[in-house]
Amino acid sequence: MTKPASHAALFAAAAVAALAAFAPPSASAQTLRYGSANDILGLDPHANNHGVTNAMKSNMYDPLVRRNFDGALQPGLAERWEQTSPTTWRFHLRRNVRFHGGQPFVADDVIASFERVRQPTSDMSYTVVSIERIEKVDDHTVTIVTKGPNPVLLQDLTLFFIVNKAWIDANNAMTVARSGQAGAATNFANNNVNGTGPFRLVERVADERTVMEINPNAWDSAAATGIQRAIWRPVSNAATRVAAIRSRELDIMYPVPLQDVAALQNAQGLTVRQGPTARTVYLAMDTARETLLDQPGVKNPLTDARVRRAIYQAIDIAAIQRVVMRGFGQTSGLIIAPQVQGWDREANQRLPHDPDAARRLLAEAGYPNGFTISMHCPNNRYINDEAICTAVVPMLARVGVNVRLTGMNFSQFIPAGGQGQFQFYLLGWAPGNFDLSNPLRELLTMTNGAGTFNWGRYSNPRVEALRDQIATETNMENRAALSRQVWQIVREDVPIVPLHQEPQVFAILDTVAEFNMRVQEDVELRHVRLRR
Repeated sequence: MTKPASHAALFAAAAVAALAAFAPPSASAQTLRYGSANDILGLDPHANNHGVTNAMKSNMYDPLVRRNFDGALQPGLAERWEQTSPTTWRFHLRRNVRFHGGQPFVADDVIASFERVRQPTSDMSYTVVSIERIEKVDDHTVTIVTKGPNPVLLQDLTLFFIVNKAWIDANNAMTVARSGQAGAATNFANNNVNGTGPFRLVERVADERTVMEINPNAWDSAAATGIQRAIWRPVSNAATRVAAIRSRELDIMYPVPLQDVAALQNAQGLTVRQGPTARTVYLAMDTARETLLDQPGVKNPLTDARVRRAIYQAIDIAAIQRVVMRGFGQTSGLIIAPQVQGWDREANQRLPHDPDAARRLLAEAGYPNGFTISMHCPNNRYINDEAICTAVVPMLARVGVNVRLTGMNFSQFIPAGGQGQFQFYLLGWAPGNFDLSNPLRELLTMTNGAGTFNWGRYSNPRVEALRDQIATETNMENRAALSRQVWQIVREDVPIVPLHQEPQVFAILDTVAEFNMRVQEDVELRHVRLRR
């Protein structure tokens, strides 16, 4: 009688089969193979605001101003700039730069990019929201006029990617469609690239691979990295990612599953690099809709701030940190990290974990016996994302809140959330400009085109007004005082339950000579050097 195969043996066989897809036909020392848990959302530089996607765009497109891996601002397609008045900036564009298609980079491209990115369908419109207009002085000079003083304009511009006007016009690609919107999958700019960046697109197969090759005419001498070709693969299964790096089918893999960090640290030919991030993982709630989506006619309990506070105080963040996160990351009372301007040490103190107080608050709000609510979580975007939600479920059950949990692939999660399909959900946020103005606009307000990721539709008139004041306040002490007012209101309203700042953990093969972790996370190829 044949003995049945063990679960371990079956898994090993499946992992080996899965890895067969990773090996390129003829891998060489000049080919970098790297992968993470979820795929990019597309290649359109103005469509989706997503960390992995933005890092990929940075390989093929350039902004006027860019960041070094340590966060310092550097000249990009603008060689230099000066501020000539509180609302006027003069940018001197880099000469002798060409797009991948051979077209020269000129001022008209900056203006066309501005007109394109400011469309309501663009997730990246926040990068230029303070700009009134961009004027051409000559082919290599532009003037940017802002609606009011903007103390973080340069930081905003680091994710304002420049496209070629002629290419956009020739391919009828002016309209932006982000993931989940009609036409996104077939949008020309979402599947094709013509940037000025150090790498150019060779092949893109959604959910399988993105292949790039070096741009021999790049202005920033990317050839110094030693990478001639780069193959990016999304690998949602954590065990398969670990097997891929162990079998040397990937040169860089992230995030490393926390339970595998110690083993990989001791593996021959591997290095594990870890550090803090500016990404805060949080739970958010629908504060606006009167009834529950999945229970027609039933009042939405989350419209009551007492209920939201009860959920906050029912969550044992110390247990999540100890058991789910294995001590990695940093618990947080704010939706921004210490690296982000506007963070405040005192405001960062969390509400205490207190199940008894949570029960009292629920009773005061009219729910002495609790209620039932649906929760949605991604299962391949953040470190242990679905496991965090799974841990929250029994914590809330202890105070009477029955949670129906649904885990989703991130590529499905993002459009569903954007279409208003969630009432209680987990998300993570790292401000692209490393300033409070970004999450204020994207997560905590709704007026004047704000709230792209404010899926719970939280809106407080005082916070909306403070957002506008902070956006134009150039005195840093005044700005900090305004920020503290925001945190006080948000602490009382509790539209969001901050959890922690996520760690970044990379496994790196000895084929990589140099790897610089970015404060923005993810991999930007100009910060990687292969051994020759």
